[in-house]
Amino acid sequence: MSIPPENSLPVLSVVIPVLNEAAVLPSLLATLKRQLACVNFVVEVIFVDGASVDNSAELIRAQGYSCVHSERGRAQQMNAGAAQASAGKIIFLHADSDLADGGLNAVVAALDTKHWGRFDVRISGDAMMFFVIAFCMNWRSRLSGIATGDQGIFVRRASFEKAGGFPNQALMEDIALSVRLRKLSSPACLKLKVCTSGRRWQQRGIWRTIFLMWRLRFTYWLGASPQKLAKRYE
Repeated sequence: MSIPPENSLPVLSVVIPVLNEAAVLPSLLATLKRQLACVNFVVEVIFVDGASVDNSAELIRAQGYSCVHSERGRAQQMNAGAAQASAGKIIFLHADSDLADGGLNAVVAALDTKHWGRFDVRISGDAMMFFVIAFCMNWRSRLSGIATGDQGIFVRRASFEKAGGFPNQALMEDIALSVRLRKLSSPACLKLKVCTSGRRWQQRGIWRTIFLMWRLRFTYWLGASPQKLAKRYE
């Protein structure tokens, strides 16, 4: 693997919003270290803290990564990170995500031909239903051209700006952005997996979470306020 010159400009910016994620950050930081060792271009990593009250920001900075602060809210945090990004290609990852080896290379290659895209998702955990949920999420995304944040949305910087970034709303910001980006091109649907934590399904119950998410999404498409939906999600 060739080493990029020190003065090379970033090819890819990785934006990661965090809020009280100290428990999962060691795993994420290990994943980033592994991923960065697999590329021969400059990758810029930007964490965006939404006023964590644990030591998330300290853990991030201790590993030498940039950590900026913004108003709390995933959409606001990701927009703040994108505003700091200097690369022409951006990927948004959740703090509890684990990207498959070769994922960063795949993003750069995909964005050479597409305006945006996402990965297939896998859900961590032993429950058989997690496989079924992930399968349905991936095929629904292929058919609809809509991606969720759990799938690791990536986008050309110019396309992100043309779409107006993430709308400033409390929930469904990933769906709203997908609708905007879909007008520019269909998404690159990569079969490489990004693994997301099954913690919210385990904490709330799998079936209860499935029904909740479908109800929220259905009422969102009917025009319900994302702010009101966010209160039901909490």
